[in-house]
Amino acid sequence: MADHIRKRRDVNRVLYHLVCPAKYRRKIFTSSVEETLKKICRDFAPAYDPRFVEIGTDEDHVHFLIQSVPMMLPARIAQVTKSITAKRIFSKHPEVKQYLWGGKFWTSGYYINTVRLHGNEEQIRKYVQEQGKTYQQIHRDQLTLF
Repeated sequence: MADHIRKRRDVNRVLYHLVCPAKYRRKIFTSSVEETLKKICRDFAPAYDPRFVEIGTDEDHVHFLIQSVPMMLPARIAQVTKSITAKRIFSKHPEVKQYLWGGKFWTSGYYINTVRLHGNEEQIRKYVQEQGKTYQQIHRDQLTLF
């Protein structure tokens, strides 16, 4: 169960379920791309304040369970996540460019929703894990106090 984030004057618990499809729904999430994605998310998260609670891939899209602070808008979380991961995956895996012409890694859209405190976190976690036929959990972390 997710903990609350405690800042100087605020206490909150904001969780988002973010789904990002690869451009053209290409099946590009190999184990090496998944490992890179996980490392990228863990590396950039402290600078931008989201915490990746769980990351899972399903061949052509990624599910993120993200804890953040209310000051960071959901659209900004999606934008930062998509732009940083795309740039760094292209840098470390130039081979994926052959499947994703036009220089775009993600589709222009995404799905994002909040996760309620009581009951829904586990439901969303289960939903994320049961997506598609080839779901592969590539990261899971315990929520901690910031």
